[in-house]
Amino acid sequence: MTPAIPMQLDAQAIEILSQVTTATLTTMLLKKGLRNVWMRGTKPLKPGQPRLVGRAFTLRFVPAREDLATPESWASPISTRAAIEDMPAGCIAVVDSMGVADAGIFGDILCARMARRGVAGLVTDGVVRDLAGVLGTGLPVWCNGAAAPPSVAGLTFVGWQQPIGCGGVAVFPGDVVVVDDDGAVLIPANLLDEMLVVAPEQERLEAWIMSEVERGAALPGLYPPNAENRVRYEATRKP
Repeated sequence: MTPAIPMQLDAQAIEILSQVTTATLTTMLLKKGLRNVWMRGTKPLKPGQPRLVGRAFTLRFVPAREDLATPESWASPISTRAAIEDMPAGCIAVVDSMGVADAGIFGDILCARMARRGVAGLVTDGVVRDLAGVLGTGLPVWCNGAAAPPSVAGLTFVGWQQPIGCGGVAVFPGDVVVVDDDGAVLIPANLLDEMLVVAPEQERLEAWIMSEVERGAALPGLYPPNAENRVRYEATRKP
């Protein structure tokens, strides 16, 4: 039996990945053969949100069915309200909204509760509602916009902490999510340790390349670096 993945991400891992852009992560994951890790439709709800890192706490919607998607369902044991009470501090809620753009999955009250529980942020390929109120909660949100109707106008909530698809990406509970101005990127849980090593190194290399560009260097042989430029870069890293 596969051991359960702890939902609390190590503070050092958060510190390291907080310094790595999602653009860099997609490049490093591409080198591992993973092309589909950027969740489509996950845009920052407001400019200037901090880069966030956390374990994925997954929630899943399916298309609305009239006998199930009702306001009364909000009091069900299987509801977004119940799911929020299971969210551990520091997690990132990742919601499969099927890209539905005319039913807001969460509004201000639900987002306020998530913020109070210490949830790091919300990521969805759908939309939220009560936009001004959601912004007022201070919960960082990445989504595809806002809409007035409630979730049951277009979706049925069916569960949490199960594999989902968000923005066309397979997300499993406990995978690591990094979000910044470019959107949300998934790091499979089993690749976390490797990314903690290779991604910061790629950032250092690209910072050196940028410094060379600013000095007037041409790109061929520099980006990516050939053997000569690799030696020059390595020399800058020696104490």
